[in-house]
Amino acid sequence: MAKIGYRRTSTTHQKGGLERQSYALPKDLDKVFTDEASGKDTNRPEFQKMMDYIREGDVVYFESFSRISRSLTDLLKILDTFSQKGVAFVSVKEKIDTSGATGKLIVSVLGAINAYEREINEERREYKYRQAVQDKKVGRPRAVATPEFLAAVEDMKAGKITPTEAIKRSGLPKATFYKLKDRENL
Repeated sequence: MAKIGYRRTSTTHQKGGLERQSYALPKDLDKVFTDEASGKDTNRPEFQKMMDYIREGDVVYFESFSRISRSLTDLLKILDTFSQKGVAFVSVKEKIDTSGATGKLIVSVLGAINAYEREINEERREYKYRQAVQDKKVGRPRAVATPEFLAAVEDMKAGKITPTEAIKRSGLPKATFYKLKDRENL
């Protein structure tokens, strides 16, 4: 059973942040992993080494959840991996320790909140999409036969201008020009 620490700052300019994190962590750690990388995802070299290193019975200490992950979804995946490996964790700032029942309960509640948030966001997206369809704000707007377009087609048919010049005068892309011409039976 090893006591492992994890520290992370986003940039090399945040050395003070590493010192603060070290101060918050227990002094008797067996191993400490330190990253100077963004927490936006788990693609961090020392974090990956730590995940490979941890074994059943180990305890991982970190200053706060924000040092492990900036995303609740990623955080829950990480905590689930800890659980599957039989590894407890301690978040010093949040005072959460999953070696006990209360810490496990708090993580479960976080998972439930995350699932709820995902469902609510999905419902909002669906509602807004249906509203946009109803308001005809979805998809590309149909091209309209403007007076410039009609005049350009007439001049082209009369042989006064080339098709290339008619397209330029209409102000439409070539494909749109011909689709509109066909749709209007011109």
